[in-house]
Amino acid sequence: MTFVRRSMAAFLVCIAVLAAPLFAQAKTGAKPGDPIVQDRPLSAWIQDLDGAAPYTRVSAAYAVGSAGAAAKPAVPALIANLSAESNPVRYSSALALGEIGPAAADAVPALQKLLDDRNDDIAHIAKKSLKQITGEAVE
Repeated sequence: MTFVRRSMAAFLVCIAVLAAPLFAQAKTGAKPGDPIVQDRPLSAWIQDLDGAAPYTRVSAAYAVGSAGAAAKPAVPALIANLSAESNPVRYSSALALGEIGPAAADAVPALQKLLDDRNDDIAHIAKKSLKQITGEAVE
């Protein structure tokens, strides 16, 4: 009888381990193929990039950037944020685009405009992000 109980317990553990990704996807509301970033689907972070509060947009940009190239679907929203009035929103969006890397190639023209930004920190991060995206140093 002990063998049967142990076998059943091992079977249940295997089922739990194999089903964990499916439960995580259901718990977060993620669609198949939607990467999970910091316990939320990427699509939810992309929606936050268009939030009313600058803090929400900044937090979303940092989260999206942490996903690297998997965050390519967020590139259009990040590009839109490069023209925001808020310095932290522009900075975090430029940083995130650099962390996405070559997958953010569509952002190159918008980042080049930031090289002359009135805020030196933003101009610096735009320069750094351009290098991460293109692989070429920017003067």
